[in-house]
Amino acid sequence: MTSAPAKKESLLFNLLFSVVLPALVLSKLSTPERLGPVFGLVVALAFPIGYGVLDYVRRRQANFITLIGFFSTLLTGGLGLVQANLFWFAIKEAAVPTVIGIAVLVSLKTKRPLVHTFLYNDQVIDVARVDAALALKGTRPAFERLLVTSSYLLAFSFLVSAVLNYALARYLLKSPPGTPEFNEQLSRMLWLSWPVIVVPSTAVTVIALWRLLGGLHRLTGLSFEEIFHAQGKK
Repeated sequence: MTSAPAKKESLLFNLLFSVVLPALVLSKLSTPERLGPVFGLVVALAFPIGYGVLDYVRRRQANFITLIGFFSTLLTGGLGLVQANLFWFAIKEAAVPTVIGIAVLVSLKTKRPLVHTFLYNDQVIDVARVDAALALKGTRPAFERLLVTSSYLLAFSFLVSAVLNYALARYLLKSPPGTPEFNEQLSRMLWLSWPVIVVPSTAVTVIALWRLLGGLHRLTGLSFEEIFHAQGKK
């Protein structure tokens, strides 16, 4: 008897609670005559934190990346409440993708490299079929080298994200924490993080995935249709 597949996270709800609602609260409700800058920041950060907790309760899944994001949000709130120097906000923004990128490389020495989580996973690739084809053709060593190359590209995508995160934070955050102006700038940073940060780093990740798929096609002899996971397959 096989266990039921894990529920997938909703990207729409993730964006809503992690970006849209916090940005709206920070930009529209943080003025002194409304929530105020401090309480506005607390309410804004309550959305991604609350969503993270509820999503874990619903899906019973929490991985390294999810935990990093959760504690990153808590750290943003902590820095804001203690009114830390703006430099530390930029450092925090750069530190999160840097830690993930380093973890991708360090995990190559473990039994379960993080490249499996990001690229070579059963939600995208028919892992069982690919593994069987690799065993049949005796190309497993070449496949392991391919995963190493893919991991370096993946780590590079997080390095790109770290540099852009730092630059965006230094460019936008000018006002002291604890002020409506700071919350407005933090809101703008949330909105701009998608086109400025997510698009370039995603492009590098797509290149890494494309190289991985091309390598799998060459090493297994499977077509791309056979490599991709068929969601409707029993």
